[in-house]
Amino acid sequence: MGKTRTEQLGERLRDLQASSADVEAAAVVSVDGLSMASSLPANIEEDRVSAMSAAMLSLGERIANELGRGTLDQVYVKGENGYVLLQAIGEEAVLTVLARQQAKLGLIFLDMNRTVSELEKLV
Repeated sequence: MGKTRTEQLGERLRDLQASSADVEAAAVVSVDGLSMASSLPANIEEDRVSAMSAAMLSLGERIANELGRGTLDQVYVKGENGYVLLQAIGEEAVLTVLARQQAKLGLIFLDMNRTVSELEKLV
């Protein structure tokens, strides 16, 4: 029996986390703000992450468009305890990644691009 789409999405998220020790958590969220799959620590509310991710992606797309920067590729937020990285998965979803403060962002962005390519086939 084949795996469900949610199980397949979850596997891709776990693969992303396994590829880098600096990736603390990841989620796939619909542009409507609903969680499709996640690999988040217990202390982080999945619904809250989903809603904020969708809002940030929407705002990022609007800013990029309004300021003539073209199609949005990524949004990232740097805080004193690390990063929140967002990348669109087609037009219907967003990949959200929480990364440690000392993360090598170039490597994480490469892993995110690979993951997004895989997720686009599932979303």
